Amino acid sequence: MRAAVLIALLLAVAAAAGAGGYWLAQRQLASTTAASAPVAATSVERKILYYKDPMGKPDYSAVAKKDAMGMDYVPVYADEEAPLASATSAAAPPAVASKERTVLYYRNPMGLPDTSAVPKKDSMGMDYIPVYADQADDDGSLVKISPTRVQTLGVRSEPAALRTLVRPVRAVGTVQFSERQLTIVSTKFEGWIERLYVSATGEPVRRGQPLMQIYSPLLVQTEQEYVDAVRMAASLGAAEEGDADSRTAADRLVEGARQRLRNLDVAEAEIRRLEREETAARTIAWPAPFAGIVLAKEAFEGMRFMPGEALYKIAGTSPIWVIAEVFEQDLAQVAVGQPATITVKAYPGRSFQGRVAFIYPTVSSETRTGKVRIELANPGGELKADMYASVELEARAGGTKVLSVPDSAVIDNGVRQVVLVERGEGRFEPRPVKVGSKAAGFTEIRAGVSEGEKVVVSANFLIDAESNLKAALGAFTAGESPPQ
Repeated sequence: MRAAVLIALLLAVAAAAGAGGYWLAQRQLASTTAASAPVAATSVERKILYYKDPMGKPDYSAVAKKDAMGMDYVPVYADEEAPLASATSAAAPPAVASKERTVLYYRNPMGLPDTSAVPKKDSMGMDYIPVYADQADDDGSLVKISPTRVQTLGVRSEPAALRTLVRPVRAVGTVQFSERQLTIVSTKFEGWIERLYVSATGEPVRRGQPLMQIYSPLLVQTEQEYVDAVRMAASLGAAEEGDADSRTAADRLVEGARQRLRNLDVAEAEIRRLEREETAARTIAWPAPFAGIVLAKEAFEGMRFMPGEALYKIAGTSPIWVIAEVFEQDLAQVAVGQPATITVKAYPGRSFQGRVAFIYPTVSSETRTGKVRIELANPGGELKADMYASVELEARAGGTKVLSVPDSAVIDNGVRQVVLVERGEGRFEPRPVKVGSKAAGFTEIRAGVSEGEKVVVSANFLIDAESNLKAALGAFTAGESPPQ
């Protein structure tokens, strides 16, 4: 009996030990599996796209870092959704939102040369714009802009066309007296001024108007010789007994005396008076050679003058000259006989017509301009010497048509000229061109663009800035380091 009870107890203990061992084995296996699970999970590496601010601020980083309070930036993995706390869905990283498009970098929304490898905002809170890999052209020469942005920028295109470029040549100049009507009043004999009739600079004079009353012993003697010769010839002509030879000799004396008076610049009116009155005057009136104004007066009553001494300087006022300063590049468009329109500030709304009379053979080394002389009538003397004048020369007629585009289409940096050719679907090609002359708002294109090709004529500087940014980024991202 006791043996049976003892055997039963042993069997119970063995069963309990077996059950306990099994339970312990299962616990150990479970703990081993649980411990190995993180290792298995961590064995699959998760790709980190970027790190975001732990407080939800729109601040991102390509590398791990801490904020101002020492908190770690939160990693955003490729297999996670990464909504931004304070940004719209458009600001979420396109690399996460779209599985098909790869983001190369993010560029400044205002077109500034600033890029980022991760989404961010500028100083005004505007989201940086993603640039996708599928936006790049094969050759990298085209600029792509969305239709919405094309409208926002106000992009407008016009085709290159054949046009006749005719433009007037504009220049500035000054009014000057005609050199052909400048004269110095002087005498060929010595004498004294008895009286002045024109005694002030600037006074107008008429042709033949007396300027002064002069006395000259030589002039009185020459006049007396002429009077004597005239009397002798008259007496021989009246005498019946006079022979032909004597009369001929007397006539020669008269002609010789008359010529001496002319050599002294005595006026014909004074010579006719001597013939008529047969009396030599002590003083004679010295006349103005032509109409004009007195530019200078050196004569004074009672003064003695010598032969050749300048007593007056007189300038005619019509016709008058305008000396225009034409730029060197425009000289080829100017020709003698070309009509010219003159305007001066003294007479607003009025214009004066003239013609090119002479093109001077030199160019100023300081201003790089050539002088062009324009002659025009000035009967009323309205145009004054040294007035500033605006000159417009009519362009020479020419029927040759040249390929041209609007001036606004050409982007000129001083070294090269570029136009943006429209390729359709928001694509634009920056293309270098060779330009020629300009006229009436158009520029001649000698090479680089064909007739009919559309070129951008407005907002092209914005597109060109984007093209330059694209080229710069292409060179920057050609290395191993991504843009920061």
